[in-house]
Amino acid sequence: MTRGATRAFTARALGAAMVLLLSAAVPLAGSSSSGAYAAEPACATPPSLLSIGPTLTYVAAKLAKRETLTILAMGSSSTEGVGASNLAATYPSRLEAELRQRFPDRNIRVINRGKGGEDAPEELVRLERDVVVDDPDLVIWQIGTNAALRKIDPAIERDVLRRGIAVIKESAADVVLMDLQYAPGVLASPASAGMEKLISETAERNRVGLFRRFEIMRHWSSASPDAASSAISPDGLHMNDRSYACLAAGLADAIARNWRQYEAARASAGAIARLHGAPDSEAGGTGGPRLQPPT
Repeated sequence: MTRGATRAFTARALGAAMVLLLSAAVPLAGSSSSGAYAAEPACATPPSLLSIGPTLTYVAAKLAKRETLTILAMGSSSTEGVGASNLAATYPSRLEAELRQRFPDRNIRVINRGKGGEDAPEELVRLERDVVVDDPDLVIWQIGTNAALRKIDPAIERDVLRRGIAVIKESAADVVLMDLQYAPGVLASPASAGMEKLISETAERNRVGLFRRFEIMRHWSSASPDAASSAISPDGLHMNDRSYACLAAGLADAIARNWRQYEAARASAGAIARLHGAPDSEAGGTGGPRLQPPT
């Protein structure tokens, strides 16, 4: 039996109830009553911007079974942590700490596979190796900034993304694409808007998650221009300790939100099934989650 087959789950929950509940608003884990994901006002973000999209099925399975959740952070300089004062201040390190706060009874590890200067083609090569070596349940792929700055042919970028997503899915892991940072150096490139759109369309077409870093950071800038300016390094391009911390908090809340939506849908499906006399194990109740991995 293949690794993907052993980690896949058969969907038996009531589909209509799942769809309805997944579209409902669910409180964010660890969030304030206002829905902001960080205590610092400059980091506050509307919950609507923290929706990843499709259920992270492999993440949900590990959280439900209380098994170790492994996340692989793939990307270039802003994953590696250029602009951070130390390794602990990078977004992958901060994300691990933030997720452990939200899930204190779970074992969570985040592996940093960022390498400054790379773009999607180089990262695809590393993905084909690292998803086997690291055996992740979720891959967060930060892409697009270098492609926009270098004006890489969008058709090439789209094809590489499609191939990379396929590699990750075949390894039995969830995918979340993280798009460009909102920074002066990025905004100066006329290709940035097109690249943001390309990443969004690729995520939707391939039915994978999307973390809209560009829109989130643009919201920070609009809500608090003075504070936002201090979230970018002096080079006008890279993030810094402050913005990496905000980014990690938002991403952790987005993952927690995705999980809570799944849990709410599962509970409702179980309740509806019991009303019709179906056993819990058939409806995702006490018998555990019944998930269909994305295709």
